[in-house]
Amino acid sequence: MSSTELFDTVLRGRPAAGSRRRHPWLAPGLLLPLAAVVVLAFAVWLPQWFTAFDPDAIDTNAILEAPSGIHWFGTDELGRDLFSRIVYGTSQSLTIGIGATVIACFGGVILGTAAALSPKPISRLLVRVIDILLAFPEILLALLVIAVLGRGPLNTLLAVGLSSIAGYARLIRSQVLQVKLSGYVEHAVALGEHPWTVIIEHIVPNAVRPLVILATIGVGASVLTASALSFLGLGVVPPAAEWGALLANGRNFIDIAPWTSLLPATVVAVSVISITLVARRLQTLLARGDAR
Repeated sequence: MSSTELFDTVLRGRPAAGSRRRHPWLAPGLLLPLAAVVVLAFAVWLPQWFTAFDPDAIDTNAILEAPSGIHWFGTDELGRDLFSRIVYGTSQSLTIGIGATVIACFGGVILGTAAALSPKPISRLLVRVIDILLAFPEILLALLVIAVLGRGPLNTLLAVGLSSIAGYARLIRSQVLQVKLSGYVEHAVALGEHPWTVIIEHIVPNAVRPLVILATIGVGASVLTASALSFLGLGVVPPAAEWGALLANGRNFIDIAPWTSLLPATVVAVSVISITLVARRLQTLLARGDAR
């Protein structure tokens, strides 16, 4: 190795000529979160691969059994296999998280674009609305929506999604303000294109690019918020096998059967952390132009 190659490798962190470069998705700290996300995806589509138990099957001879070789996560107060209920509940929890994020992104794009491109009086009003919404924790806004709509999976999805709109709207507004000053937008305006054409074909598509990464991170936050609502008894309620509902049900037996709460809580924590870490890695790779 020449002195120049040694300088590039040690001081600048560049790989030397002929050296093997590690794949960006195979960093040691990312392997476990990435594996967890893959497992979650399979649990959504093929839960029967992970367990042979019916999540709703009641076994009065196996009430509140501790984790064992048969029941990996133990059983609940009705003898239902807790691992099966967590696996089958993955679909409902992630559906709420992804659906809420889609609603938040769609609403954020509309509100943020309107706040950036509307006449000044309307723009100022919308900005104040966004600021007011951001002043409240999302969980409080979700509770307000639940109070109006009531409990249930669909209402929980709507509550979490609507409560998250303001954060996405602020990002989109700042992006739209930057994009509308770009050369290609000014060129489209100079050519006499209709304002709506400029907005739909030029401004919005380029303004929403950072939203993809933020939305991926937001899925984990939405899952956590939905679980919190269910834990408080205001979201999805038992006997549904949703993660937050399992937590809420297990707290009644935490003194005699702590696994009924601790194991679902661990799954929620690991899932949210894994989704967030993978999303942040994707954000870093896209910023470096190395996402492959």
